[in-house]
Order: sequence, then C-alpha cells, then structure tokens
Amino acid sequence: MFKIIGKYAHERSEGLDEYFKALGVPYIPRKMMCASNPTIEISKTDDDLWTISTSTTFRTSTYTFKLGEQYEETMPGNTLKCTTTIEEDKLITVCKGPQDSHITRTYVFSDEGMTLTYLDKKSQKEAIRYFKRSS
Repeated sequence: MFKIIGKYAHERSEGLDEYFKALGVPYIPRKMMCASNPTIEISKTDDDLWTISTSTTFRTSTYTFKLGEQYEETMPGNTLKCTTTIEEDKLITVCKGPQDSHITRTYVFSDEGMTLTYLDKKSQKEAIRYFKRSS
C-alpha cells in the first residue's frame, strides 16, 4: 500500500469545467474553482479518524470521518451524505445529495503523488486533478 497520509499540491486538471457545469455550478464560481490550485492534506489519528482538508485562496474545507461510516459534507446550497472507504491504494468517497445526485471521488496514491477523479453518476461527467506529494 502506498503512503496516503501527507500533503499534496495541485499540478493540473482535466475536464473540470465540464464536470462543474454538469453539476449546475454557476459560471463565476465554476471559473473560480477551475482556476484554483488547491492543497490537500490527509491525516489519520490513532483512533482511526481520518481528515481531508482542501485549501484554496478562496476557502478551506475540512471533513473528519471514520472509514465506512456516513458523515455530512456541506457545499454551498447542499448537504451531502458521504461514506469513505479504502481499497488498496485508493480512498473512495461516495456522496449522495438532493434529487438523487450521486458523486464519487476516487483518490489514487503513488510514490510521486495523488490523482483525484470526480464522477457524477447522473451525467457521467468526469474530471481529474493531479497532485504532487509535498510532504
């Protein structure tokens, strides 16, 4: 298993604008999110609490959870019910929201960094963000 815990700096993205557009994100916030270069920090406590913190110039979002247990993520205008699991070199977060929305985030780790894939089940739109390990 690759080391998951650490900090990751954004390098590039693919399909992000189309993905956010399919989710109905308005033009200006969508462009701001696409222009952002987030830093992601993943940590784990001794009592199996995981934390994923995503920081940009505009905001920081932090979620703490136990693997396999449901938790809430709050987005502007929406609250999502999410569950994160671990499979080999991946963290997989499945989120369900209003109107049967279903989003999956798959974090795949390597010695060099992490690839984060977003998939909206309804539209089948996908976006990929690439991160380099920074610590």
